[in-house]
Amino acid sequence: MFIKRGGTSVSIQKKSAVALLPLIIFVALFIGSGIITGDFYKMPVLAAILAAVGAALFMNRKETLTAKAERFAKGAGHPDVMIMVLIFILAGAFSETAKGMGAVQSTVNMALTMFPQSFLIIGLFIIGIFISLAMGTSMGTIAALAPIGVGISSQTDISSALAMATIIGGAMFGDNLSFISDTTIAAVRTQRTEMADKFKTNFFIVLPAAILTAIILFFMTMGSSSAVPAQDFHWVKILPYAGVLITALLGLNVLGVLAGGTLLAGIIGLLDGSYTISSFAQSVAAGVTGMAELIILAILIAGMVEIIKYNGGIQYLLHIMTRNIHSKKGAEFSIAGLVAITNLATANNTISIVTTGSLAKNIAETYEIDSRKSASLLDIFSSSIQGMIPYGAQMLTAAGFASISPISILPYSFYPLFIGLCGIVSILIGFPKFALKKQKHQKLSA
Repeated sequence: MFIKRGGTSVSIQKKSAVALLPLIIFVALFIGSGIITGDFYKMPVLAAILAAVGAALFMNRKETLTAKAERFAKGAGHPDVMIMVLIFILAGAFSETAKGMGAVQSTVNMALTMFPQSFLIIGLFIIGIFISLAMGTSMGTIAALAPIGVGISSQTDISSALAMATIIGGAMFGDNLSFISDTTIAAVRTQRTEMADKFKTNFFIVLPAAILTAIILFFMTMGSSSAVPAQDFHWVKILPYAGVLITALLGLNVLGVLAGGTLLAGIIGLLDGSYTISSFAQSVAAGVTGMAELIILAILIAGMVEIIKYNGGIQYLLHIMTRNIHSKKGAEFSIAGLVAITNLATANNTISIVTTGSLAKNIAETYEIDSRKSASLLDIFSSSIQGMIPYGAQMLTAAGFASISPISILPYSFYPLFIGLCGIVSILIGFPKFALKKQKHQKLSA
């Protein structure tokens, strides 16, 4: 079997549909348990992946268990995976220490003072964008803003569903773009690109979606007002978030950025009395512990994918996903579709990116798709689906705060829908062009 790559033919060796059985087991356990119980979070993700890993180790009976375990360890311990783990650890530590010294509450209060009462819904969207960019977690953003959204809804004629959808939209903006978001980390590491480069590519693709969402919210809530009081905030407590955003945008190493942000949050907390040495250390530990499930999941998936790859499963999927592709645009659509379908099945955008990242990288290399674009596509389409599925954690959490059905939120999910549409348009028009990168390549060739 041969496929096109830059005008030449590349041989794909061993292919096996049976090798995909562990991946099928993993996805089936998520879907099956969700359908049977009505709760897509009933099955612990680690239990599902352990069952899949067990199946992977049981397959290929011609090899010894020792050989298969060593192959699993090779994939699990890959440098890209270990760097991703280190970033997860530091991201957890930063997020928890910044929250513990009052950075989240100060950020929310600052934003509330900046927006007129008649623009509070648009303000909620913008606040959600900033907080999610700073915190790197859509769930944390929703938890911080949902009570405010409920308060605005109760004092105006604005529906709770619209308020919750607005908050989810802002939260998904940062979930898709934040330098410390687990989805961004996973997309960047699996595609082997840089955080700042992926951010710039991704940002310009989804910016129209944010602008269009703000315009729609303006006309939908024009004339509404609320008496939600603005509370005091402290500028100094916002510095850790601002520092991480600025230094990351400047292109500093993300490990140093996160370590510096954690240290700055600790120093501010110690100086203003929010922390003692002991409580600061406990916050660091709590943040790291909070990422434990994701870290274990990433390691187990990486090891399982290595076995699937060795047995021919990745080559088979690559064949299936590319056999009807005749252009780079088709390849980009296949990456988008792959991560979107996986996200529908797992209801978790980070898991969907980690699961499909290796195959997406193969497709990107085969069809010469820039790694910045492939990373952006993974993150955009997983975030788009995640923000619209009624059984996703984001919508379930927001609906729980407002005591409404997740289905009622769906008609107002403007931003998640628009970023998916923007992603499709970016593929159709070939945006961005990456002209500078091509020019550099031509110079080197000359």
